[in-house]
Amino acid sequence: MNVLTSFFEALDSLRSNKTRSALTILGIVIGVGAVIAMISIGRGAENSITGSIQGIGTNLLFVLRTQSSDVTNPQPLTLEDAEAISDPFLAPSVAHVAPMLEGQAKVTYDGESQLIIVSGITPEFEIVHNYQVTEGEFISEDQLLGRSSVALIGPDAADNLFGRKTGIVGETIRIEGQPFRVIGVLESKGGSTFTNQDNVVLIPLTTAQTRLFHRSKRNQVDLLIVEAYSPDAVQSASDEVSEILRNRHKTKIGADDFTILKQQDFIETASMITNILTIFLGGVAAISLLVGGIGIMNIMLVSVTERTREIGLRKALGARRVDILVQFLTESATLSLIGGILGILLGWGISYVVGLIAAANKANITPTVTLDTILLATLFSTAVGLFFGLYPANRAAGLEPVEALRYE
Repeated sequence: MNVLTSFFEALDSLRSNKTRSALTILGIVIGVGAVIAMISIGRGAENSITGSIQGIGTNLLFVLRTQSSDVTNPQPLTLEDAEAISDPFLAPSVAHVAPMLEGQAKVTYDGESQLIIVSGITPEFEIVHNYQVTEGEFISEDQLLGRSSVALIGPDAADNLFGRKTGIVGETIRIEGQPFRVIGVLESKGGSTFTNQDNVVLIPLTTAQTRLFHRSKRNQVDLLIVEAYSPDAVQSASDEVSEILRNRHKTKIGADDFTILKQQDFIETASMITNILTIFLGGVAAISLLVGGIGIMNIMLVSVTERTREIGLRKALGARRVDILVQFLTESATLSLIGGILGILLGWGISYVVGLIAAANKANITPTVTLDTILLATLFSTAVGLFFGLYPANRAAGLEPVEALRYE
């Protein structure tokens, strides 16, 4: 008996018990669909997070003050540090430096109030963060020097305060009760692992220093964003920045009062976390596949019992043990294969619906159903069918013809 003949006989057998076969296939359909949906949603989340981080460049360094009891007499980061790092003779690998002050503040417009992250920035921020404005203009050097009360607003912050994202330039908002004129609306950057980059307000750094965020030391800043000339120059830039700050802060190697984080570190960490979550979700979903496999074993055992006389008759007419084994294995594999194909469609459908829901809720997640995911789920479902069908098939193949023919 060849495999093709066994396949058609398996279909005839399944058609003779349509309801039972359909219920058995349903377990595999749900299992495969869940595996594909979970993996595709996980990959969509990973692409969204890493894409959001990559959107501000992969050649960035983030320099923060170290908050540790192991560091004696730690010094804060200052504007003078930023100027030293931007010196091409001291740091030839550094292209731009953008100092920042940041804090949460109450932003109000026409009675509507929101707690929003407000950042004091310099014009270099536009370059290092790859920001664009959809209307208006970015903060200029003149506004920085003049400590102007102007603000750039993110699209989500604009929507929350004004109920719209356009026609906002010229409006006046209040930050902690102080008036600021909106000069531009930022383009959408999307959310990331740590914060929503669209729900922000940007103001000149000098204005933030004098009117909003008061620090213990003059010209102190919270963060330095350093842009290297290229991704290949990131490590050189990191070494140069470290050397400059050690000299300025008079610290020794191993006792730094600052921390340098690479943009690639964020991407790798985010990717690792989402990969772990995807594997976990896929593993949980795969449990339903095992449940479906147990269902196949149960149905095949019932089928062997019901067809004992048929098996005896086949053997009496010359069917070999391997023929009976192949016949029942083919039936279990066919159940899994049909369930796998329908499960692929279900998984794709779930992913598509989740993508629509995410889009409707302004979540930047696009589930990605890839060929390797489909192949993995299909092969796994078929393997489940073969594995759980092996015992019933072996039991059927081991029946003695005389005993089988006597079975009532």
